[in-house]
Amino acid sequence: MDRIPGQIGYLLLNEDGAVISSSGDLENDEKSADIVMGLITLTSQIDPDALPNHEGFKKLSIKYEGHSYIICLSNRKIHIVKKLNSVDGAALSV
Repeated sequence: MDRIPGQIGYLLLNEDGAVISSSGDLENDEKSADIVMGLITLTSQIDPDALPNHEGFKKLSIKYEGHSYIICLSNRKIHIVKKLNSVDGAALSV
């Protein structure tokens, strides 16, 4: 995960939300891990009648003015990357 362009921190969580590894701005950031787990729980509660083709998310991006968080589910783990946004305000892609 250290090779992702613009990455300034990452968290790797197990499916229960426990930190497996971390670095940079997100080093041992259990508060952010708890917030992300809350977001994941919230997305799982979306009414299927409101979004009939909703199968759960695979990637979730949260964009702020200077940085973004990219959250992905893969291999029963939760990958969270904090990245700097490019100068023109567009988020760098993963």
